[in-house]
Amino acid sequence: MSLESLALIEEWPVPTAAAAVVRADGVVLGTHGPVNQPFALASVTKPLAAYAALVAYEEGAVELDEAAGPEGSTVRHLLAHTSGLAFDEHRVTAAPGLRRLYSNAGFEQLGDHIAKATEIPFGEYLKQAVLEPLGMTSTTLDGSPAKDAVSTVDDLVRFAAEVQAPRLLDPRTVAEAMTVQYPGTKGVLPGYGHQNPNDWGLGFEIRDSKSPHWTGSSSSPRTFGHFGQSGTFLWIDPDAGVACVALTDRAFGPWAVEVWPAFTDAVLAEVSGAA
Repeated sequence: MSLESLALIEEWPVPTAAAAVVRADGVVLGTHGPVNQPFALASVTKPLAAYAALVAYEEGAVELDEAAGPEGSTVRHLLAHTSGLAFDEHRVTAAPGLRRLYSNAGFEQLGDHIAKATEIPFGEYLKQAVLEPLGMTSTTLDGSPAKDAVSTVDDLVRFAAEVQAPRLLDPRTVAEAMTVQYPGTKGVLPGYGHQNPNDWGLGFEIRDSKSPHWTGSSSSPRTFGHFGQSGTFLWIDPDAGVACVALTDRAFGPWAVEVWPAFTDAVLAEVSGAA
């Protein structure tokens, strides 16, 4: 089966784009563009880093509610962007748990915490815990666990299938990752303004009733995932039973705000019609 809706990426104002849709059973419903070309993920790095953190939790290297990051913060706070750390600076701007302060610094402190607990550099831990078991041979992380991974659509399809039907983690752990942490917390969704509430799980943003949003108007409230400032996104819609990956080489901006939701709606409509 091939999805005609994926060809909409040809109309995006970007030099290069690639996309794919995958079901929970790992069946790829369609691809378009250079799916083996490496792209900088920017913040789509975070779900990969979060998955590695959850492996560390299941291995007993860390606990979700143990101290990590600034005073009073835990691993859970860091994963849920409620540690109080600033966006890109290692300074505290709020008490833990009070506000949803989206923070690259928080994921960097999370990576440092796991590296110390496991005695393995975080990039190497991610490779051993997630990338190698899933056959993600074209994915690398050299730098910040918040934003410095490079990957391909083909590799991220493997990850999206895993999240939908976990083999590396207990399904209950993944269910927790897609469950709102610290419900009712307000905050700014980068690129989309203030959201009340600004719901997140553990390393994954949860759509719920956010408006505006980078997914589609037909995306279920349970949709979760992440987008990146490098013009990338990964969403998983449990109600539709599919995940979608799109990678580009143009920085996120008004172009993405305009075309991504319509693209997602077209994908969901075609998948629903073919079901």
